[in-house]
Amino acid sequence: MSSPESPEELKAKLNLETSRIHWHELQTYYARGQVVRVAPELDLLNVATQLSADNKAQFEHWLGNGQVGEVSPDLARAWYERNAELWAVVIAPWVLVQDRSSQNLH
Repeated sequence: MSSPESPEELKAKLNLETSRIHWHELQTYYARGQVVRVAPELDLLNVATQLSADNKAQFEHWLGNGQVGEVSPDLARAWYERNAELWAVVIAPWVLVQDRSSQNLH
């Protein structure tokens, strides 16, 4: 019998499952309402770990601050037009995405 994963073990596992993906490849998930936007200032792996742990209090905090949420139609259109390359990790049924491109402009 294996013991439950620690947060560190889960984060390491999720790190291996995180990859860059173009927005056009995420259209089906977006249409189903399964794409969750994560603000660039947050650690994508930490958000994924908290979602896996069902940490509702933390998610409500991020939602209230606008740091995590749905992808607005305007943002989806902008990402579609430039076929944005995003960082993504799947926490079924959700796909967490993060656009770090604006951080690299400075």
